[in-house]
Amino acid sequence: MDKMTLKILLPTEILLEETVSQITAEAENGVFGLLPNHIDFVAALVPGILSYNTGDREVFVAVDEGILIKEEYTVTVSTRRAVKGGNLENLSAMVEEQYRTFDDREKQARSAIVKLEAGFVRGLIERGGQYRDTQ
Repeated sequence: MDKMTLKILLPTEILLEETVSQITAEAENGVFGLLPNHIDFVAALVPGILSYNTGDREVFVAVDEGILIKEEYTVTVSTRRAVKGGNLENLSAMVEEQYRTFDDREKQARSAIVKLEAGFVRGLIERGGQYRDTQ
């Protein structure tokens, strides 16, 4: 077989599932390539660029930390964040925009958590430090 299936999984969606002939990714110990007949393989990915070849084009995907598992003719990448782009210049702009949006959401979530914690502490202080189970 001269093809393999590449799946990139995010926490809330499948970013892509394509038939590819070659994959290049980066782990802690450097860049590596996978071909369909490569031995089964597991790697911890570092933030960087994963590229793959479909036979007629090369596609680039910016990935956050993640895990890559090659089992027979299927390669699965599980990561928290990833952005698919056509070429490297467009990909850079897309990554910057997505991460800016993600950072804004993360700041809002942290702010909400801080407010919840402050309300909880304030409630404890108002009750004299005693915890009451309302059930």
